Amino acid sequence: MAVIYKTTMTPSKLELLTAWLPRQPWYIGMASEPHLTKAGGFRLDDPQGEVGIEFMVVTDTSGERPRSYHVPLSYRGAPLDGADRGLIGTSEHGVLGRRWVYDGTHDPVLVAQLLDLLQGRAVPQAQSETNAPAPSVTSCFTGVGFSTVIASAVVDDRQHGTAIVVETKEEAGPHSRSAGAVTIDVMRVLRPDTQVSQAHAARAARGHVVADWRSKNGDESRGLFVVLRDTAR
Repeated sequence: MAVIYKTTMTPSKLELLTAWLPRQPWYIGMASEPHLTKAGGFRLDDPQGEVGIEFMVVTDTSGERPRSYHVPLSYRGAPLDGADRGLIGTSEHGVLGRRWVYDGTHDPVLVAQLLDLLQGRAVPQAQSETNAPAPSVTSCFTGVGFSTVIASAVVDDRQHGTAIVVETKEEAGPHSRSAGAVTIDVMRVLRPDTQVSQAHAARAARGHVVADWRSKNGDESRGLFVVLRDTAR
């Protein structure tokens, strides 16, 4: 169970994202420095208790119309080997000390827990409370379940989002066999359009995650955060 500390981070998450967001291919704002506010999200627990996992929504109000972005984040007490491309920055946590903050699509712990969430094996948690489930976060999965022991993951940032091609294996260890490949599509620009979301999800062979976020005027919006599909061979 992740413990949510009521403390500070310097620089803050929003400050880190303000510098990082405009460099991403799926950012559709025109400003070199977006104006970001927190708009919602949820957390997942790392079973080992080492990595913080958060799915954050931020809204950019720098353009003619507000845009809400979905950014999975992982927080670590040391650098993650081989994940330099996913590093958003470092921050001093008021209790835990220095934290390395990553775009979580590059973190195998976050990806494994996301696969568990999609298959109904992980319980989404409230973003800012300890030991508080987030029932508004729902997942759907079809077909035969599969292992979430990750053999490899390739991250492809595109104009319309991020695709993670994941090879899983049956169990941990050097002699385990491949369990197959799936692709996780991470929605980056959130769209509160139920019909579009349902149509997109219907085309997905395996499953999806739907959650809420707050619009600029405080109204609740709901839409797709993640889609799971079979990897084309």
